Amino acid sequence: MENWARKNLGPLLNPLVDVVARTGVSPNALTLAGFGLNVIAAILIALGQPFWGGVVMAAIGMPLDAVDGGVARKLGKQSKFGAFFDSTLDRFSEGVLMAGLGYYFAIRGDSLSVVVAFIALVASFMVSYTRARAEGLGLDCKVGLFSRFGRFLLLSAGLLLSLIFSESLVILVWALAILATYTTLERMVYVYRATKS
Repeated sequence: MENWARKNLGPLLNPLVDVVARTGVSPNALTLAGFGLNVIAAILIALGQPFWGGVVMAAIGMPLDAVDGGVARKLGKQSKFGAFFDSTLDRFSEGVLMAGLGYYFAIRGDSLSVVVAFIALVASFMVSYTRARAEGLGLDCKVGLFSRFGRFLLLSAGLLLSLIFSESLVILVWALAILATYTTLERMVYVYRATKS
């Protein structure tokens, strides 16, 4: 899904990349700003405003996160630290957003959804970890149904739909938990086969 998004949606972001690059803003500053917006989104979710949290995340946070790499390439400021910084804050962003959802469920007494949200968070981290660990072994491990783009897309949909369908958040965490776990298993199988041959 991530490769499809880069191929088909990447060109749509080029005008935004050009505009942002002309400001001369640092790519790392964009990464940090995107993370800050996700923190604001998480706070809104925790305070019982998941729709507005979704608006902040999907309409502002995600576009910033999507263009930082393009801006770095445009300005010739690509660096190993920048890639590391971006990946690290991506994990923090997922963490704070899921923490916001967990708190949202907790104050409503929905303990099962709190547990499922925690499982979804761990499974999401494992999707990223399995890729990073495989790449440490020299394998290109981008396989799997549910990459980070898919997780954020689903999270955005669940949050935005909560305005008209409150159960969308419960469906969201269950879907995240199941699909991220499945993707982790897909990557484990892929690495097993690649190292066995």
